[in-house]
Amino acid sequence: MNKRLDNINSLTSSLRLAALDFDELYSNKNDITPLAAVEIFLEKQLKFRTEKQNIMRRKRATLPSEKTLEQFDFGFQRSVTKEQMMRLADMTWVEQAYNICFLGPPGIGKTHLATALAVKALDMGYSAVFTSLDNLMKDLKTELISTQSKRRLKNIYASALVIIDEVGFMPLSPQEANLFFSFVSAMSEKTSLIITSNKGFDEWVDFLGDATITTAILDRLIHHCEIISMSGDSFRLSHRKSITH
Repeated sequence: MNKRLDNINSLTSSLRLAALDFDELYSNKNDITPLAAVEIFLEKQLKFRTEKQNIMRRKRATLPSEKTLEQFDFGFQRSVTKEQMMRLADMTWVEQAYNICFLGPPGIGKTHLATALAVKALDMGYSAVFTSLDNLMKDLKTELISTQSKRRLKNIYASALVIIDEVGFMPLSPQEANLFFSFVSAMSEKTSLIITSNKGFDEWVDFLGDATITTAILDRLIHHCEIISMSGDSFRLSHRKSITH
């Protein structure tokens, strides 16, 4: 019997399956049938694989932190409602490759909401990845000479949902504006984008530097898009902590 168990454990390891605790399996289950044992074994493997895939999805997502909608202070930030966000939390828009744009001044919760939706997507089995526009530009400009940039972009292009944070904080060069246009075009109607920006769409030409490029980007971005314009005081400033109090 021990020899057979050793062989089963060896085969399990070779197949990269989760080890099965036979003592636990048969404790108080002396009448368990071989068929029931196989069912329990397969259920354990499925649970193990699902947990492993969930861990890998979260690792690849590179979220700055895991935020939830339940943690968001809708009482402080009244320009968006909990009901509105919960409707988006069903993720049906990801299946249709719709986009979401959070627009408004810094510190009002745009990144929190974007990250919370990404967490919901990950929990439901979708692949998601978070990047700032600045980091995206660095990767796009060095894709041909950097293995790490190529790897990160491969992960981005393979994801069902891509969050691009801090769009508009820094002006783009003409080369970067063209790269951003190419990226949005490649994603259009294939991958859902969540954009957070401190600029209204009428101000995008200011940091993109070209009216034609701006129109082309927005045309692709907002064709199928939920636009959420936010306002109000900065949550971070209102809840800042002083080192002297």
